Amino acid sequence: MNSLLSRAVELQHAAHTLMYLGMDGEPLYSDDFCRQNKDVLLKSDSLFAAKSSDIEEEANLCLALLMGYNATIYNYGDKEQKKQEILVRACDVLERLPDSLLKVRLLTYCYGETYEEALLQSARKIVDGWGQTSLTSEQVEAAEELRNMEENPYPWEYVDE
Repeated sequence: MNSLLSRAVELQHAAHTLMYLGMDGEPLYSDDFCRQNKDVLLKSDSLFAAKSSDIEEEANLCLALLMGYNATIYNYGDKEQKKQEILVRACDVLERLPDSLLKVRLLTYCYGETYEEALLQSARKIVDGWGQTSLTSEQVEAAEELRNMEENPYPWEYVDE
């Protein structure tokens, strides 16, 4: 099965693995790191032009592309432009996507690119609506990712004091 959705989910998993590479205490080897970066970038580039008329499939695709381009260290000079195009697509998707785990994840990644407070507040509202009882592991992970983004909004900037 090589559907667009399965390819998008595969890219999400590969990007997630790359983002957390070495966080489990296992040694990090440069050849493995480079190979995974190249693999994620190639998967991202191969899906970049794809679009879907199905709102959830398009949301998964936008999420996968944002995750993929954020996870990789490589850039052939067009990565920022591609991310901007994905953000435009994602904004259209977010307007039509019902409140869900997928929407929280997409809002979080869009916020990570733009730092627009409205995106953060929308995601927070959905997460707060979940309550604290019987959350799935995916909901817990999404809530933690959102909290991390809230607490560390500009990870690559230095603030003069």
